[in-house]
Amino acid sequence: MIQVVLCDDHAVVRRGIRDTLVEALDIQVTGEAASYPELREVLRTVACDVLLLDMNMPGRSGLEVLESLRETGSNIKVLVVSMYPEDQYAVRCLRAGAQGYANKASDPVALIEAIRTIMQGRKYLTPEVAQMLAESVSDRTPEAPHASLSERELQTLVKIASGKRLSEIAEELMLSPKTVSVYRSRVLEKLHLTNNAELTVYAIRNQMV
Repeated sequence: MIQVVLCDDHAVVRRGIRDTLVEALDIQVTGEAASYPELREVLRTVACDVLLLDMNMPGRSGLEVLESLRETGSNIKVLVVSMYPEDQYAVRCLRAGAQGYANKASDPVALIEAIRTIMQGRKYLTPEVAQMLAESVSDRTPEAPHASLSERELQTLVKIASGKRLSEIAEELMLSPKTVSVYRSRVLEKLHLTNNAELTVYAIRNQMV
Protein backbone atom coordinates (compact mmCIF):
# COMPACT_ATOMS: atom_id res chain seq x y z
CA MET A 1 0.00 0.00 0.00
CA ILE A 2 1.37 3.43 -0.99
CA GLN A 3 0.85 5.84 1.89
CA VAL A 4 0.24 9.43 0.80
CA VAL A 5 0.09 12.74 2.67
CA LEU A 6 -1.60 15.79 1.10
CA CYS A 7 -0.25 19.28 1.76
CA ASP A 8 -2.36 22.11 0.31
CA ASP A 9 -3.85 25.15 2.01
CA HIS A 10 -7.18 24.72 0.21
CA ALA A 11 -9.47 22.15 1.83
CA VAL A 12 -11.54 21.81 -1.35
CA VAL A 13 -8.43 20.91 -3.35
CA ARG A 14 -7.35 18.35 -0.76
CA ARG A 15 -10.81 16.79 -0.82
CA GLY A 16 -10.77 16.59 -4.63
CA ILE A 17 -7.38 14.88 -4.64
CA ARG A 18 -8.41 12.53 -1.83
CA ASP A 19 -11.59 11.56 -3.71
CA THR A 20 -9.50 10.87 -6.82
CA LEU A 21 -7.01 8.68 -4.97
CA VAL A 22 -9.82 6.58 -3.47
CA GLU A 23 -10.15 5.07 -6.96
CA ALA A 24 -6.75 3.40 -6.54
CA LEU A 25 -6.80 0.30 -4.32
CA ASP A 26 -3.03 0.46 -3.79
CA ILE A 27 -3.01 4.07 -2.47
CA GLN A 28 -4.06 5.28 0.97
CA VAL A 29 -4.20 8.91 2.16
CA THR A 30 -2.78 8.80 5.68
CA GLY A 31 -2.75 12.52 6.50
CA GLU A 32 -3.42 16.09 5.41
CA ALA A 33 -1.87 19.47 6.14
CA ALA A 34 -2.62 23.06 5.19
CA SER A 35 0.78 24.58 6.04
CA TYR A 36 4.37 23.64 6.78
CA PRO A 37 3.92 23.60 10.58
CA GLU A 38 0.93 21.27 10.16
CA LEU A 39 2.90 19.12 7.73
CA ARG A 40 5.75 18.67 10.20
CA GLU A 41 3.31 17.51 12.85
CA VAL A 42 1.54 15.15 10.47
CA LEU A 43 4.81 13.58 9.31
CA ARG A 44 5.70 12.91 12.95
CA THR A 45 2.53 10.92 13.50
CA VAL A 46 1.67 9.07 10.27
CA ALA A 47 3.49 6.96 7.71
CA CYS A 48 4.25 8.66 4.39
CA ASP A 49 5.77 7.25 1.21
CA VAL A 50 4.69 10.08 -1.08
CA LEU A 51 3.98 13.71 -0.26
CA LEU A 52 1.67 15.63 -2.61
CA LEU A 53 2.87 19.18 -2.12
CA ASP A 54 1.34 22.47 -3.23
CA MET A 55 3.75 25.22 -4.28
CA ASN A 56 1.85 28.24 -3.02
CA MET A 57 1.21 27.96 0.72
CA PRO A 58 1.20 30.46 3.58
CA GLY A 59 4.52 30.68 5.38
CA ARG A 60 7.05 28.33 3.83
CA SER A 61 6.54 27.73 0.13
CA GLY A 62 6.83 24.44 -1.69
CA LEU A 63 10.45 24.95 -2.69
CA GLU A 64 11.36 25.80 0.89
CA VAL A 65 9.63 22.62 2.09
CA LEU A 66 11.62 20.62 -0.46
CA GLU A 67 14.80 22.20 0.83
CA SER A 68 13.88 21.33 4.43
CA LEU A 69 13.16 17.72 3.53
CA ARG A 70 16.47 17.46 1.72
CA GLU A 71 18.38 18.96 4.64
CA THR A 72 16.87 16.45 7.08
CA GLY A 73 17.73 13.52 4.82
CA SER A 74 14.10 12.50 4.44
CA ASN A 75 13.42 9.59 2.07
CA ILE A 76 9.85 10.75 1.39
CA LYS A 77 9.18 11.08 -2.31
CA VAL A 78 7.57 14.38 -3.33
CA LEU A 79 5.12 15.05 -6.12
CA VAL A 80 4.51 18.78 -6.51
CA VAL A 81 0.91 19.54 -7.50
CA SER A 82 0.53 23.18 -8.47
CA MET A 83 -1.70 25.63 -10.28
CA TYR A 84 1.37 27.19 -11.88
CA PRO A 85 2.21 26.17 -15.47
CA GLU A 86 5.03 23.68 -15.86
CA ASP A 87 7.33 26.22 -17.49
CA GLN A 88 7.30 28.38 -14.36
CA TYR A 89 8.20 25.91 -11.63
CA ALA A 90 8.63 22.32 -12.81
CA VAL A 91 12.36 22.40 -13.49
CA ARG A 92 12.99 24.35 -10.27
CA CYS A 93 11.10 21.75 -8.25
CA LEU A 94 12.90 18.81 -9.83
CA ARG A 95 16.26 20.43 -9.19
CA ALA A 96 15.21 21.07 -5.58
CA GLY A 97 14.57 17.38 -5.03
CA ALA A 98 10.99 16.67 -6.15
CA GLN A 99 10.38 13.40 -8.00
CA GLY A 100 7.62 14.84 -10.16
CA TYR A 101 5.48 17.85 -11.03
CA ALA A 102 1.79 17.86 -11.95
CA ASN A 103 -0.50 20.74 -12.82
CA LYS A 104 -3.80 20.95 -10.92
CA ALA A 105 -5.56 21.51 -14.22
CA SER A 106 -4.39 18.18 -15.61
CA ASP A 107 -6.40 14.94 -15.65
CA PRO A 108 -6.90 13.88 -12.00
CA VAL A 109 -6.30 10.26 -12.96
CA ALA A 110 -2.75 11.31 -13.93
CA LEU A 111 -2.04 11.81 -10.22
CA ILE A 112 -2.46 8.09 -9.64
CA GLU A 113 -0.04 7.33 -12.47
CA ALA A 114 2.40 9.91 -11.09
CA ILE A 115 2.34 8.44 -7.58
CA ARG A 116 2.92 4.92 -8.87
CA THR A 117 5.71 6.12 -11.15
CA ILE A 118 7.74 7.86 -8.44
CA MET A 119 7.20 4.93 -6.04
CA GLN A 120 9.00 2.81 -8.63
CA GLY A 121 12.02 5.07 -8.23
CA ARG A 122 11.44 6.99 -11.45
CA LYS A 123 10.76 10.65 -12.10
CA TYR A 124 7.28 11.62 -13.23
CA LEU A 125 7.69 13.87 -16.25
CA THR A 126 5.00 15.14 -18.58
CA PRO A 127 6.14 15.56 -22.20
CA GLU A 128 6.28 19.34 -21.61
CA VAL A 129 8.56 19.01 -18.58
CA ALA A 130 10.77 16.44 -20.34
CA GLN A 131 11.25 18.87 -23.22
CA MET A 132 12.13 21.71 -20.86
CA LEU A 133 14.69 19.56 -19.08
CA ALA A 134 16.22 18.54 -22.39
CA GLU A 135 16.50 22.16 -23.44
CA SER A 136 18.01 23.19 -20.11
CA VAL A 137 20.66 20.48 -20.44
CA SER A 138 21.49 21.29 -24.05
CA ASP A 139 21.46 25.00 -23.18
CA ARG A 140 20.41 25.85 -26.71
CA THR A 141 17.48 27.97 -25.64
CA PRO A 142 18.35 31.21 -23.80
CA GLU A 143 16.75 31.51 -20.38
CA ALA A 144 13.92 33.99 -19.95
CA PRO A 145 14.77 36.98 -17.73
CA HIS A 146 12.47 35.73 -14.96
CA ALA A 147 14.56 32.55 -14.65
CA SER A 148 16.93 34.60 -12.47
CA LEU A 149 14.18 35.39 -9.93
CA SER A 150 14.06 33.68 -6.57
CA GLU A 151 10.91 31.77 -5.70
CA ARG A 152 9.51 34.58 -3.54
CA GLU A 153 10.29 37.11 -6.27
CA LEU A 154 8.53 34.93 -8.83
CA GLN A 155 5.51 34.54 -6.55
CA THR A 156 5.40 38.30 -6.03
CA LEU A 157 5.52 38.92 -9.78
CA VAL A 158 2.68 36.48 -10.49
CA LYS A 159 0.48 37.86 -7.73
CA ILE A 160 1.03 41.49 -8.74
CA ALA A 161 0.23 40.57 -12.34
CA SER A 162 -2.95 38.89 -11.06
CA GLY A 163 -4.09 42.25 -9.69
CA LYS A 164 -3.33 41.76 -6.02
CA ARG A 165 -2.16 44.59 -3.77
CA LEU A 166 1.03 44.35 -1.77
CA SER A 167 -0.95 44.08 1.46
CA GLU A 168 -2.92 41.12 0.06
CA ILE A 169 0.27 39.43 -1.11
CA ALA A 170 1.86 39.96 2.29
CA GLU A 171 -1.12 38.34 4.01
CA GLU A 172 -1.16 35.35 1.66
CA LEU A 173 2.58 34.71 1.99
CA MET A 174 2.61 35.54 5.71
CA LEU A 175 5.21 38.25 5.18
CA SER A 176 5.33 41.92 6.09
CA PRO A 177 4.24 44.46 3.42
CA LYS A 178 7.74 45.92 3.64
CA THR A 179 9.29 42.57 2.74
CA VAL A 180 6.94 42.13 -0.20
CA SER A 181 7.82 45.65 -1.34
CA VAL A 182 11.50 44.66 -1.31
CA TYR A 183 10.72 41.61 -3.47
CA ARG A 184 8.80 43.84 -5.88
CA SER A 185 11.77 46.21 -6.16
CA ARG A 186 14.12 43.31 -6.87
CA VAL A 187 11.79 41.98 -9.57
CA LEU A 188 11.61 45.38 -11.26
CA GLU A 189 15.39 45.67 -11.16
CA LYS A 190 16.11 42.18 -12.48
CA LEU A 191 13.56 42.45 -15.30
CA HIS A 192 14.51 46.06 -16.10
CA LEU A 193 10.94 47.27 -15.60
CA THR A 194 9.61 50.36 -13.85
CA ASN A 195 6.07 49.76 -12.56
CA ASN A 196 3.28 47.26 -11.93
CA ALA A 197 1.73 47.82 -15.34
CA GLU A 198 4.94 46.72 -17.03
CA LEU A 199 5.16 43.74 -14.67
CA THR A 200 1.66 42.70 -15.68
CA VAL A 201 2.42 43.01 -19.39
CA TYR A 202 5.59 40.95 -18.92
CA ALA A 203 3.72 38.23 -17.06
CA ILE A 204 0.99 38.04 -19.70
CA ARG A 205 3.50 37.89 -22.57
CA ASN A 206 5.30 35.05 -20.83
CA GLN A 207 2.04 33.20 -20.05
CA MET A 208 2.59 33.45 -16.30
CA VAL A 209 -1.01 34.50 -15.58
